[in-house]
Amino acid sequence: MFQLDFKDRRPLYEQIKEKMKFLMINGVLKANEKIPSVRELAQTLTINPNTIQKSYKDLETEGFIYSIRGKGSFVTPLDNTVNQGRCNELMAELERIAAELMYLNVQKEQLIRCIDAIFQKGGNNTE
Repeated sequence: MFQLDFKDRRPLYEQIKEKMKFLMINGVLKANEKIPSVRELAQTLTINPNTIQKSYKDLETEGFIYSIRGKGSFVTPLDNTVNQGRCNELMAELERIAAELMYLNVQKEQLIRCIDAIFQKGGNNTE
């Protein structure tokens, strides 16, 4: 499914979480698709199952996956409801990043082009 970078400074559970999000956002993992069990992924990546469990718990908290007891974990389908708490967190992070980029003299137009390109890649352009 993916590989981990053991030289990366980020903890393994964060790497797993980010790679799973990437696969979901880019449509590799589809809505309601079953994701590997904690045990399966731990064996594949040869890491402690507790690491996988922490990633899955975070993904579930953030609304990316849901669990069914005895069945496993699945990709949460996108719908028109918005996880307002998570949106607020991400907007605050975006504001922090934009402020830092402004400090580094990145032009407003460059930021706008970057955001437009992200929306075009995702096909989620609402204009």
